[in-house]
Amino acid sequence: MSTILAGPCGDCCSRTVQHSGVARGTIEVIANLQTYVARPHPNLEDTQLRKLKVILFFADVFGALYINSKLAMDYWADNGYLVLGVDYFEGDSRAIHEGKPGWNVDEWVQPYRASAAKITSPWIEAVRDRYGGPETQFFVVGYCFGAPFVMDLLATDWVTAGAFAHPAFLDENHFRNLKQPLLLSSPEDDFTFPHAARRRAEDILVEQHATHTVQIFSGARHGYATRADPELRTERWAKEETARATLNWFEFHGNCR
Repeated sequence: MSTILAGPCGDCCSRTVQHSGVARGTIEVIANLQTYVARPHPNLEDTQLRKLKVILFFADVFGALYINSKLAMDYWADNGYLVLGVDYFEGDSRAIHEGKPGWNVDEWVQPYRASAAKITSPWIEAVRDRYGGPETQFFVVGYCFGAPFVMDLLATDWVTAGAFAHPAFLDENHFRNLKQPLLLSSPEDDFTFPHAARRRAEDILVEQHATHTVQIFSGARHGYATRADPELRTERWAKEETARATLNWFEFHGNCR
């Protein structure tokens, strides 16, 4: 059995600061699942839109339909990507349980580990059928609960590159099976992916000669990449830098193909 490196969700996974902004994408149904769709900004030059670049977004426990997730997807869409975020919680994300006494994230999330994987697989195939073509490039990004989806897809041949931040539910085999480039972003101290586990993951990536980059942010905490407190300067910067680095990672590896 493969050794666990990134553990299960905890209280920090259910803590959030809701971001302000107006989401510009639409909610559409793909493979019977609600999907947030953020399209490239119409003001982009035509040359930037000729090659379709698609990001599959795998959310943390707050889900793809949470405003923070939508605004993150809009950011990449404004930079030329078609971004698709699947609601694998089917309307029952952490966000709707805000303030409920006695609610426990560990108990809530366990059934979704199996059900989300089961229903997301046909969603992925439907996205490929709808948007795939000779010039299409697919990228994947995920946070916490969404990290295993990223790692599973980076073990395939059709994804160009991927990124995750503060992951949960990963084991050594996820890193051993990696085929495509990975950007790994973490806070310095992460309860789901502690220092020793992260170093072990890095060792495996080096042993496998995997294409990867690791960035660590002091002053940040688990969830910073999607739920940073904008009033905390260091945490806000870490969130923004992770989004920029992810964009640059996808641009670089997309241009290498």
